[in-house]
This record gives sequence, structure tokens and C-alpha cells, in this order.
Amino acid sequence: MRRRSVLATPALLLAASPAAAQTLSAADRADIARAEAWLNNLRNLKARFLQIAQGGAAAEGTAWISRPGRMRFEYDPPEPLLLVAAHGQFFFYDKAMKQATTLPLGSTPLGILLRENLRLSGEVTVSRVERGGGLTAITLFRTGQAAEGRLTLVFSDQPTELKQWVVVDAQARETRVSLYQPEYGGRFPNLLFDFNDPRFREELGIP
Repeated sequence: MRRRSVLATPALLLAASPAAAQTLSAADRADIARAEAWLNNLRNLKARFLQIAQGGAAAEGTAWISRPGRMRFEYDPPEPLLLVAAHGQFFFYDKAMKQATTLPLGSTPLGILLRENLRLSGEVTVSRVERGGGLTAITLFRTGQAAEGRLTLVFSDQPTELKQWVVVDAQARETRVSLYQPEYGGRFPNLLFDFNDPRFREELGIP
């Protein structure tokens, strides 16, 4: 059975309004500071990913993250989907339908991950911190922009490392993305992220 009915919209990007924020403890703030430090030290990461949607449909692929500001999620066949973040925008492309969607980077929950000098305070509100099983989950949204949605980042505790994120859309559908086989450092060709480059568009068959 095809999985496209679940994955054909950019569920990685869209999320629902968060619940009321909890009061953060000193331990919560320490975990938030630890997550901030890890993200701000991250520059280049290549990893495999597993995406699981609300109904259990799964898709895998390869992710490249280059902070600040750039990300690429390329799905394995038969999924014809490609997600690229660069130039202040998210570019979402369905190769089978030859349909492209572009969104402002700053208006999406995942845009928070790509900020330079990221701070999980001020412009970002942390609504919840949860711990268990050697993991810490931090739920957040852009301050004053709750309708743009919420994002939960899941970190391992020892060592600190981003393992997963969870987005919930306006219909309360959950999309969970797990990272594995991470490779840190290295250099990525600019063409991976440059969807305005004619070579990129030619490769995808975009006029």
C-alpha cells in the first residue's frame, strides 16, 4: 500500500497550537541550557532518518543539516519527496507530481533548529520538559506565534545528542522523525541546499 496519502504534505513543518506552558524548574532550565549548548555547537550533520506518521506509515531517507540556516531531507524511493531549507525558506518538492511548495523558514517549527545563536527563551517559549529512559524531551514554540505550532526535541542524556523530534499538526496528527547513524563535521556541496541553482532545478526536472 502506498504511503503517499500520509506523507504528501510537509508534515515535518506544520504543527498545532501548544498547550499551556508548565512552570519550569531549576532542573528544567539546566536541561534547556544543555540542549542549547549542543545545538549551538552543531555545524554539519549527516544522518539517516525514520519518519513515522500518526497512522503508522513509515518512510526513511537521508538528512543533511548545516547550521545555521540549511537542511535537506531526501526520502528513499518509492517516496518522491524532497525537503530543502536555505535562503530563509523551506522548499518542499513532490517529484512524482512535479509540485513545489515554498514556506518562510522563520514561520515553521523546524526553522528554530536552524537559527544562528539559538536560544530556547525570549523569542522561543519552552512549554514542557519531560525526562525518562535516559532521554529528555523539550517542547517549544515561537513566542507569540503559537498558531504556527509546537516542536518537541528529544535528546539522549549521556552523551547529550539530538535523537528525535515530534511535530503535531492542527488535526492532532503526530509526525515523529528519528535520526540514526549520525556523521558529524565534514563539508557539504552547496548544491545540496541551493534550490535556486539552475543545476538543482534541472536535476529535479523543474522548469
